[in-house]
Amino acid sequence: MKISARNQLKGKVVSIEKGSVNSEVVIALAGGEEVVSIITNHAVESLGLSVGGCAVAVIKASSVLLGIED
Repeated sequence: MKISARNQLKGKVVSIEKGSVNSEVVIALAGGEEVVSIITNHAVESLGLSVGGCAVAVIKASSVLLGIED
């Protein structure tokens, strides 16, 4: 599959915490950082996500907010 989003982060699923409607999926990247995504339980099932499996976090944002501490 080809997509237009350039920010694609490949990693390994380290945890899936299912809620009543959505799941929190944590992906560990090669450098040790983690990406957390909230997706529907249906999406987890249809993608076949499981702990230890591979996944790609695709980030497409029209704006990025930055902040500093006062």
